[in-house]
Amino acid sequence: MIRQFVGIRRTCHPPIIWENFSNPTGTIRSTNILSTSARLERDLMTRTDRFGVEVRERVMWDIREGVVGAETFIPKHVVITTWKNVSFAGGIDNSLFTNKNASHLPLTFAPESGNMLGGTVVNITGPCFDRNVRVMCHFDTEDVLGHYVDKNRVICIQPFLKAEGYIRLEISVGNERFKWRGKYFVETPDAAAEKIFFETDDVHRKAPKEIRINWNAYNLTTNANANIMISLWGYRETTIHPQLEYIDVIEAGLTNTGHYVIAPQNYANRNNINNDLQFDIVNTQQYILLNEKIILWSKPIPLGWYFGFQWERKYGRKWPRALCDNWIRSDRFLRNFAADLPLCPCTLEHALYDKGRYRPDRECDKDSNPTCLRHKGAIHCVVSGTPTGQGAEQQCCYDRYGFLMLSYDQMWGSRPRRIHNLGKMPWNEASKVPTLSTWFHDMRPFYSCCFWQEEQAVGCETFRFERRPSQDCVAYQAPGVAGVFGDPHIITFDGTQYTFNGLGEFVLARSVDAEHRFEIQGRFEQMPPNQHGGVAATQLTALAMRGNTTTTIEVRLRPKEARWRYKVDVLADGRRIYFDRESLKFQHFDGVTVYTPTYLLNQSEVVVMFDSGIGVEVVENEGYMTGRAYLPWHFINKTSGLFGNWSFNPLDDFVLPNGLMLTLNLNDFEQLHKEWAMKWMLADRDLSGLGSALFTREFGKSASYYSNQSFVPNYEAEPENFLPANRSYDIERAEELCGESYQCRYDYGMTLNRDLAHFTKNYYDSIINIRTLNSKRILSCGVLETPRFGRKLSFNFMPGAKVSFECNEGFVLIGDQRRECLSNGLWNMPEHGYTECLREVYYTRRVAFIAIGIILAVILPLMLCIVCGAYRFRQKQLKEDPQWQMSLPRSRASSRTNLRQISNGPDDDSDTDQMGTIKKSRSYDKVYHTNEPLPGKPRIDFPAKKWDLDEEDFTSSEGSGNKDSKLAKDIEYINKTGEKTKQVGRRSLHSSSGQDEGTAIDEQDELDDVGSLQSPTYKRNGFTDLPNGLKQQQYSPTFSAIDSRNSGASSMSYQPNQTRYGGVAVLPNANGQFFNRTSNARPAPIVTALSQENGLPSPPHGASPTPSVQKSTEV
Repeated sequence: MIRQFVGIRRTCHPPIIWENFSNPTGTIRSTNILSTSARLERDLMTRTDRFGVEVRERVMWDIREGVVGAETFIPKHVVITTWKNVSFAGGIDNSLFTNKNASHLPLTFAPESGNMLGGTVVNITGPCFDRNVRVMCHFDTEDVLGHYVDKNRVICIQPFLKAEGYIRLEISVGNERFKWRGKYFVETPDAAAEKIFFETDDVHRKAPKEIRINWNAYNLTTNANANIMISLWGYRETTIHPQLEYIDVIEAGLTNTGHYVIAPQNYANRNNINNDLQFDIVNTQQYILLNEKIILWSKPIPLGWYFGFQWERKYGRKWPRALCDNWIRSDRFLRNFAADLPLCPCTLEHALYDKGRYRPDRECDKDSNPTCLRHKGAIHCVVSGTPTGQGAEQQCCYDRYGFLMLSYDQMWGSRPRRIHNLGKMPWNEASKVPTLSTWFHDMRPFYSCCFWQEEQAVGCETFRFERRPSQDCVAYQAPGVAGVFGDPHIITFDGTQYTFNGLGEFVLARSVDAEHRFEIQGRFEQMPPNQHGGVAATQLTALAMRGNTTTTIEVRLRPKEARWRYKVDVLADGRRIYFDRESLKFQHFDGVTVYTPTYLLNQSEVVVMFDSGIGVEVVENEGYMTGRAYLPWHFINKTSGLFGNWSFNPLDDFVLPNGLMLTLNLNDFEQLHKEWAMKWMLADRDLSGLGSALFTREFGKSASYYSNQSFVPNYEAEPENFLPANRSYDIERAEELCGESYQCRYDYGMTLNRDLAHFTKNYYDSIINIRTLNSKRILSCGVLETPRFGRKLSFNFMPGAKVSFECNEGFVLIGDQRRECLSNGLWNMPEHGYTECLREVYYTRRVAFIAIGIILAVILPLMLCIVCGAYRFRQKQLKEDPQWQMSLPRSRASSRTNLRQISNGPDDDSDTDQMGTIKKSRSYDKVYHTNEPLPGKPRIDFPAKKWDLDEEDFTSSEGSGNKDSKLAKDIEYINKTGEKTKQVGRRSLHSSSGQDEGTAIDEQDELDDVGSLQSPTYKRNGFTDLPNGLKQQQYSPTFSAIDSRNSGASSMSYQPNQTRYGGVAVLPNANGQFFNRTSNARPAPIVTALSQENGLPSPPHGASPTPSVQKSTEV
């Protein structure tokens, strides 16, 4: 008997020798496959023979020790295979490859993903481990110490990581460098698998009575008697470095039963230092080796149930309002983020078919999470797939009628978010941490402003209308759609339909814009043969795509034998990724997001979203794929390839890679094939206008492996043209299955496959319906704000919608009660003013003020008219008789005398009034600017005067009886100029002859006849005889000897004539005479107006001003 041996274990263990009894006689049979032989051993679990027991035990312990997670493995069947290079004579028994010589070695670990918050136990295998050799695990930027389990396995506890998506996991053994590497997927806290469950929504309430939590006890330990601890952790962003902070212990030393009831009243008296944290993550943990913890985390939850008692002591009973005001104050200092967000689609149908910009929202998904806790009334929400340039996220929610829900209408409406759930690079900075920054900036204010307050609270309306308002869909533009399906049939972005059966890899679409570059490539392989032989047609088997600098994504049809679980393979930069777990449904890479619908587990539908808004949808059914591309409008006139140039003009779709435009007959498949479509075939090298292939190369299969330019497909469209006449049944069957779809008839006639025909028609109808829907123009009237303290009876904003308003109890509606959305996309103009709700007391005040305003609006113009009429009548009288008014006093003395006479009587010269109180003294000693000199008039310079502010003017109306007591004692009143004494100002006296009378007006005499000229017995006193025979008047501060003329009224023989109006003409005319007329004559206009010569004294005739008086005078 020839024994053949093969080792199947890793090199860190001695190989386990299996004996090959497939050919115990050693003879070679004709049925043996060259180089290999195999043997199947069945039912090893019940075998009792020596060979069966030996195989079972060797395989069982080998697998348990070498495969992570197989501690309970028991083999049932074994297939023993022998390869020639080992077991046959002349075989090569040397190792072809050893891991010791490689620089980058593959690392095997499980699980391959974990919560970003840390605590996941990662089992690692790869190198050979030693108990005495240190193993270091490197997660992205964090290092942790590995714990030895056996020589084939170590475990590492994942630390807290500020990252999301795939990161590098490396280990080093001893002093070696990190050469064992693998890819570890970091789940965001919001998307991570939920391991702590809340039975009800009480944890989100303001003050719940109790909170029930559950977890799987075996996720922590298999020891039922182990103790665990439940604690709270919070998140803070006060500096550039975010912090995950420990808050408090809920329960310690708790038996791991898998459930616990939290009573918030038990924590009412606690006083935490960091009570400004408003949301947290509950964890349950168990201490294991070297104080490392196995941790289970909950999803983020608000902390009102725990900190509510402390906040009430700090802020009062309205602590949600205080928290909301604090957040609003801080958020107003942050940048505006809404300008970069994409607009929401108007209807749910548009949102579902905008694959490049929107994906389902985890918290409100019609397929996986229809509860919509924070969006009551919504049936589905979508969010933007990738963050904007500032890291923001758009959210659009839709009600049961499929219309967009707006925050202006209700607090459950759509809300944009400052921070995307995926965060933004670099993730280790504030406002960029996945999920946690979203909760810090967008989720927690919703609870404090709206969820824990009334919907019409000031803070909630500020949150809804100012800080996080919904964006309407007025300017929304649906994407353009193109697709490929069947064997294959293509519909371009402009709607051109044609059939192309090329064999190889081709460019479906690429951008000619350097700013927004993208490439979509397709691989076409020949159809499998039917019962009549080979099929001269091809089908789509793979799609590869890449953005400007994004990760390359490839979606590949799996072989028929491998489709029992996954229908397609998805590769990101050549590495296969899977979506079979909830936390892996949405995976984000550099510039691209890939996801599968939450209701699918077989990867039969994959959606790829690029940060430029491009979307690619791949669907598989029964081994037949279709690919659809979605482009936003900024790619118009910037595309080329088999999907054509998107310009809304089908005539320019056929453009060659060199830019030459062709005009082709769509019914001539041969012309399309040879003259245009084959020009877009890819090669192994980079070609101008085509680029290089993006597909992952496996087993040496390059582009030339799939390409065959000599392949001749069928160029006829209808089955009756390419099927033999004796196959009339197949022709009739094609008509029955497909109807008017020539693509379906063509596919059935070529393959005789009913499934292909069915899904070709299905794919064709789907893309036609999507294009029809996206081409439909949606008019929207936009936001119609709900009045404060009121409500809208309808939230529809489409043309024809009529919206009515109502106010709360105690409020009165003013303005239009109903508004209508017109066909032009605008709300009708309000007829009675914009709608608002006023409190009844304010409404009453407004009505009263309006009534008062109306009354004033009527009375004031009437009064104004009366005043204007009286004023015009007075002006008219003044024009007829300028001396109609009372004449003004001639001098300052008479003016003061008149005032004193009116107030005190003619004989009152005391300092007190009749009541015995001291009278207010009047001071007229000031500096007055007369704006002199006047043009053509002499300049007068008064002699210097010694001022004393304590000096009283004894010529004032207070009389001269006490003037001696009021003179300044330190001033000697002597005329030292030597000139003839004169007096100027209004107190100067003139004679008709022009000589000085030498006397002053006695104030008491002036009081005898107020308002008239002096009597013939006019007194002249106040002069002192001088030695030279002249008379000098007692010194006055205004005394001067310049003017020698007397005023006309100072003549002793002058008899004035009074008019019937009571006026007296006192000013001289041009001849120096006074105006006289009879008492019954009408006053004539005065020819000479008041001038400097008439009103002021003039120097003597012949005198000219000296240089000393060439300056203005201050009086």
